[in-house]
Amino acid sequence: MSYKKLKIWQLSREVVIDIHTMTMDLPNFELYETGSQIRRSSKSIRSNIVEGYGRRRYKQDFIRFLIYAQSSVDETKDHLETLFETNSLRNEKVFKNISQQLNLLGKKLYQFIESVEKGHKSKS
Repeated sequence: MSYKKLKIWQLSREVVIDIHTMTMDLPNFELYETGSQIRRSSKSIRSNIVEGYGRRRYKQDFIRFLIYAQSSVDETKDHLETLFETNSLRNEKVFKNISQQLNLLGKKLYQFIESVEKGHKSKS
């Protein structure tokens, strides 16, 4: 099995693409400030899922990287809210869509972490 078959990775991929697209419409000064931060934090979600999956034989390492991914979801939410609250992101529909994606991803990650904690088995 590949990490690409994980629903959490698939959702994180969609989030990265949507956030990247959203940031291209931000004011120029935000492209290098909060725009850059939100792109990096969203990519961190995806990357930590992949790195954790690569260490899945070691339950604690797997969980640690999934928790890092969960933390990056929270960081990404905060950057998104900041952009919206400061009117750098003015498209409410885009804001709500990405917020919903992040909320779903956060829930799925939480459930996946619980699953790994309860019944971890190493599968290739």
